[in-house]
Amino acid sequence: MPSTQTDNLFRLIKTLTKSEKRSFKLYANRVGGNEIAIFIQLFDVLDKQKKYDEEGIFQKIPSIKRSQLSNQKRHLYKQLLISLRLIHIARNIDIEIREQIDFARILYGKGLFHQSLKTLERVKSIAKEANQDILHLEIIEFEKLIETRHITRSIENRSVALAEEAKIRNNIVSNTGKLSNLALKLYGLYVKIGHIKGEKDAFVIEEFFKSHLNDIHQENLTFFEKIYLYQSYVWYYYILQNFPLHFRNAKKWVDLFEANPEMKMNDPDLFMRGLHNLLNSIFYTSYYEKFDEIIDQLESFTLKNKTRFNINSEVISFQYIYTAKINKHFTEGTFTEGVKIIPVLEEELKKYSLHLDSHRILIFYYKMASMYFSSGDNSRAIDYLNDIINYKAGNLREDIQCYARILHLIAHYELGHYNLLDYLVKSVYRFLAKMKELNIVQSEILRFLKRELYSDPQRLRNAFIKLKDKLAPYETHPFERRSFLYLDIISWLESKIDGIPVQTVIQKKFEERKKRKE
Repeated sequence: MPSTQTDNLFRLIKTLTKSEKRSFKLYANRVGGNEIAIFIQLFDVLDKQKKYDEEGIFQKIPSIKRSQLSNQKRHLYKQLLISLRLIHIARNIDIEIREQIDFARILYGKGLFHQSLKTLERVKSIAKEANQDILHLEIIEFEKLIETRHITRSIENRSVALAEEAKIRNNIVSNTGKLSNLALKLYGLYVKIGHIKGEKDAFVIEEFFKSHLNDIHQENLTFFEKIYLYQSYVWYYYILQNFPLHFRNAKKWVDLFEANPEMKMNDPDLFMRGLHNLLNSIFYTSYYEKFDEIIDQLESFTLKNKTRFNINSEVISFQYIYTAKINKHFTEGTFTEGVKIIPVLEEELKKYSLHLDSHRILIFYYKMASMYFSSGDNSRAIDYLNDIINYKAGNLREDIQCYARILHLIAHYELGHYNLLDYLVKSVYRFLAKMKELNIVQSEILRFLKRELYSDPQRLRNAFIKLKDKLAPYETHPFERRSFLYLDIISWLESKIDGIPVQTVIQKKFEERKKRKE
């Protein structure tokens, strides 16, 4: 969808809740003026339209001239944002702080600089408590401006104290910026390449991480400095597949919020992101005893605060709760039960389609395909795998695009589509070579499918055993084990050897792990 002013206005209106629409109408009626009737009419027409229809606007509102429409849309867009700001000021501490800074600037402009300073002093304490470091610095800079231009008769050495305060806050903001940049760059690397593929990747990531940490001070950190430091370590260890240390830093992230409970509502998205990473680390370390506890924590937080959530928080809670539920089924091997949530998940994906990025969509498609494959429904698995293969995402999540093709190939093999397999094996080889992705595990799987395609049952069972014996050592290999994060090929081979469903194999492994830990 093109990003035009028309598109922006129409999409904004479609995101409004009933209460936001009602508040806008009340606000608009208070604004007054000759144009009010026109822009409210324009709002009503656009609100009822399913798709943007400019000719429909002129039919419904004959008083609007074609030359006026652009200005009316711009005016409506601005009024909608003003109305939304009034609603959300009580929910967003940063908006509340900015409003007080604006009030202080108005008072200063009226020559009431003492009142302005009092307002700034009051809101500065709010900014400090809420860890709003950039706004805190802005307030200090405004105080400095007033003190340098007027004789305020404030406390002795006020200028020295403000200068020192500004220096401290500047250092905090600079350090926070460096740490947040590091976290963002690591996340960007993961979205593009996934987990490391070999020693070269590991060396590059380690050198990149260490070089960026050198300029960062790690003593006496503020809340957000600590959060971005933990985020950086979380992504670093996740890319390296060091899941115990990934778990440790994700827990530090969540524990920091627990120690500062007021920050959960100041930044609920960041708190839920911490819980999500903690759940992922539990999933990869098989620390299943904590899984239900953290899912319950995420769901109860969402339920308790959903009325205060904005659309971003809603989308994030949806993503993380469903990802956790799916991972729980993967851990326990309950795939037949797990696929029952997919129709609901599909509806939620449609509901939030405007707000989901391609990365999240690809992950859900792959998880749903894997769920159907492991439950024995290969046809449904292929449907979702085709969605990934045909998804126009460029180089986004190359790892998922590669493993989707391998799983797609295995699903066709399970269905006995032997006439397709020669073509599919060649196609997958070409794709993996192009992506420079082909590793030992992938090569062995492709060779097996090509070589044993028409083998008799007894020879085939022996071939499955040989392939399993070849691949098993790579489950703990520092680089090759990444293949098993995407595709549990060992469980599939064991199911073929023993003649039982994949989910039965995984259920048995789960029960054995539970007994060992009891």
